[in-house]
Amino acid sequence: MLAALQSIRTWIFDLDNTLYPASADLFAHVDRRMTDYVSRRVGVARDEAFRLQKQWFHGHGTTLAGLMAEHDVDPHEFLGYVHDIEMDALKHDAPLAAAIARLPGRKLVFTNGDKPYALKVLDRLGLGESFEAVHDIHAMGLTPKPDPGAYRGLCEAWSIDPRTALFADDMARNLRPAKAIGMTTLWVDNGSEQAGDAAREFIDYRTPDLTAWLGDILGDA
Repeated sequence: MLAALQSIRTWIFDLDNTLYPASADLFAHVDRRMTDYVSRRVGVARDEAFRLQKQWFHGHGTTLAGLMAEHDVDPHEFLGYVHDIEMDALKHDAPLAAAIARLPGRKLVFTNGDKPYALKVLDRLGLGESFEAVHDIHAMGLTPKPDPGAYRGLCEAWSIDPRTALFADDMARNLRPAKAIGMTTLWVDNGSEQAGDAAREFIDYRTPDLTAWLGDILGDA
C-alpha cells in the first residue's frame, strides 16, 4: 500500500461514473428519463423540463430534491421511473473487482441513487460481493450529496472515523464536504464532471481511471 494511504480503514465509492467508465454513458439514459418525468409531472416541453432539471441539480444537489421541494414528488415513484433502464452498456469488470478485494478494511458505496438500482449496477459489473453496504438516498433521509449532513449521516450510520476514510467520486464538488470532515479524497476525473469548482484544494488524489489508480497504490500483486 502507498505509504500515505496506510492509515485508510474505510474505502467509500460513489456509484455512477465512478465504478464504471463515464464512456459507458449509462447515466445518459437515466438523465433522459428524468427529463421525461419532469416534462410530464410539471407539464412543460422537454427543453424546458431539461432546463428545470439542471437548475434543480445545481440548486438542490439532485433533480429529485428540487422536485420534492417545489412539486411534492413521491421519491419512490421518481426513482423507480428514472432507474428503469437497460444495463447492456455495463460489462463485468474483473480487474476492478480484484483491486477492490485487495483493499484493506471496509468498502462501501455512497450514492444519490437508490439501493435497488445500485445493486443492479454492482451485479452487472461483477461487484455484487465487493461492498459491505450501499448507503443510498433513502439512508440519507433524501438529503443528497453534497449536503454536509449526508456525509455526517454516513459516518454515524456505519461508525466511520472520517480521518481514516477515503472517498472517491466523479463529481469534484461532492468531495469538498468529505474533505471538510477529514476524509482523504479521490476525484475520478473521467469527463463526467458537470459542476466543477475553480479551486481544487479539497482534492487529494486525481485519476481518469479508478482501476489503474488502485493498482498503483496497491503495488504489484
